[in-house]
Amino acid sequence: MYLAHFGLHEYPFGLTPDTHYFFPGASAQAALNTLLLALDAGEGLVKIVGEVGSGKTMLCRHLLNHLDASGWATAFIPNPNLAPTALIYTLLGELGGTARRSETPSPTRVLEARLLELAHQGQRAVALIDEAQAIPLHSLEILRLVTNLETEKRKLLQIVLFGQPELDVHLAAPAVRQIRSRIVFQERITAFCAQETLLYLHHRPRQAGAETPLFSAASAARLHRHSGGMARLLNILAHKSLLLAFGEGCPQVNPQHVRLAARDTPEARRTWLDRWSLFA
Repeated sequence: MYLAHFGLHEYPFGLTPDTHYFFPGASAQAALNTLLLALDAGEGLVKIVGEVGSGKTMLCRHLLNHLDASGWATAFIPNPNLAPTALIYTLLGELGGTARRSETPSPTRVLEARLLELAHQGQRAVALIDEAQAIPLHSLEILRLVTNLETEKRKLLQIVLFGQPELDVHLAAPAVRQIRSRIVFQERITAFCAQETLLYLHHRPRQAGAETPLFSAASAARLHRHSGGMARLLNILAHKSLLLAFGEGCPQVNPQHVRLAARDTPEARRTWLDRWSLFA
């Protein structure tokens, strides 16, 4: 493929949330700052919302790495579409606890015991829940009960919800108004602006070994237009553009490569001029 041609040691625009490529755009950095502030203050429940492909999972993984390195006890739940009891057992397992489902104490009591054990060891516990819009309403109520677990000084478990805008709709239901009222800090991840898109397109190849910019300012502007500044779509279009540039032996992506990549990508955004050019 194009690795040797562009002087790369790996593909810079993969779709997996590799935190080596974390880009601190204004929106992501603001969300990260809010998260670190909220966790340091001991707030029980925090919410981060963003559109599909905006970088929520990347931010979640980046925060997880930071907390693991800082000595926190962390639970990461990537798929929270779980019944209440299953959700509690998943949290318990992630936090290093064990329990048999046939045991007499309720799973919440077993989780509380594990959280108290961690607190006595001087560890703070946090649960990062990705795709939180998938949590059933009755499981959200269990999370509220979990956030009630506390000592005289602080919460035993802090919870961060990462979700699509549907999470806000979910939380607007009257049945979960109590958990909604406990969200003290919240942020929304937005798309990159045009300047951030250009910086992003320089950042990721540089992290993969590129010594010179692989995207001209004009090609970056066109990529921004076709992606709307959304990270996932930008990655798809950038990868295809690099393939096209490699196919022509070009050292850098030009706007024509981007135009062809967008033509090959149904999700790419198009103006009326772009649509007209499809027939050119």
